[in-house]
Amino acid sequence: MKKGFLLLSLCVMAVMAVNAQVDEKTAADEALKTKVKSAEIDSAKHWKFTGVCGLNAAQTALFNWAAGGNNNVTGFVFANLTLSYKKDKWTWDSNLDTELGLMFSSDYVRYPWRKANDKLNFTTKVGYQMHPQWYLSLLGSFRSQYAPGLDYKPVDAGDLDEDGNLVEPTLISKWLSPSYTDLALGVEYRPNDIFTVGVYPVAGRLTTCLEESLRPNYGMSQREDGTYKPVMLNMGLRINGGINYTLVKNLKIISTLTLFTPYTARIHDENGQKFGNFDVDWDVAITYNFLKVFSVSLMTSLKYYDKVMIDGPAWRNYGAHPRARVQFKEVVGLGIGYSF
Repeated sequence: MKKGFLLLSLCVMAVMAVNAQVDEKTAADEALKTKVKSAEIDSAKHWKFTGVCGLNAAQTALFNWAAGGNNNVTGFVFANLTLSYKKDKWTWDSNLDTELGLMFSSDYVRYPWRKANDKLNFTTKVGYQMHPQWYLSLLGSFRSQYAPGLDYKPVDAGDLDEDGNLVEPTLISKWLSPSYTDLALGVEYRPNDIFTVGVYPVAGRLTTCLEESLRPNYGMSQREDGTYKPVMLNMGLRINGGINYTLVKNLKIISTLTLFTPYTARIHDENGQKFGNFDVDWDVAITYNFLKVFSVSLMTSLKYYDKVMIDGPAWRNYGAHPRARVQFKEVVGLGIGYSF
């Protein structure tokens, strides 16, 4: 009887010890999960993801229309996304501003599919807070386009030239022809989460134009033998400005302005860009979302590049010779979109 009671007591004690170990392990696991979750929440609060994206389309159909026009369908996708990180005195901001659109018109027999709009802008910068509103910043950016751009005006004027030869559209741009890659060091002023302005006195710009026939149009450096280089490097001054503002619910305004001027003219180029002649890139996107999934958008781009030559006859006969001109694009769209 005593042996049985002793054995039973040992079994009960063993079970209690096992249960105690299980409870301790469970408590430890729960504590670890709580700690991990707390760390994840703490890490997530340092990140912020904002932007707009969407798909817009438009269609025009004409039948016995005396005023004229073209039957066409146009569609484009766009995105303007910003990912920000801030912890202690460090910040990291990256922005992608891109769009690509196509137009189809049955009235164009030879080239019914044509590019409507095309843009690829990416910027990333790291900042260290020197003062509550001032940051020492290192910035990198890239600008180019995805698909070849063609000027169809010779084709639209007639398929045959004076000699009876078939006229082809003129290539005016393509991937990395041109492209602009910047690396800059300077200071940035951030009075709030809406507005920023930066001055970068140490800025390098790498310009590429891989398509040889386009190099004179984009101001590439000229060799002594008269040929043009595919890559060009300039050191200069860069000035940035940016706005990311939600005016009212579902109405977002995003705008970026970039100015760049080189410190010296390029070697072997007497007509090289002089200091004070700024290259300008100014993009604005205004979007309004309604009924949760629909959006109306207005997007504009204004550019001026001191050494980008634009032919006069292709721009309403402003001049017979190519020269630097203000470039402007405006797109109004209605479609599916999301803002966050």
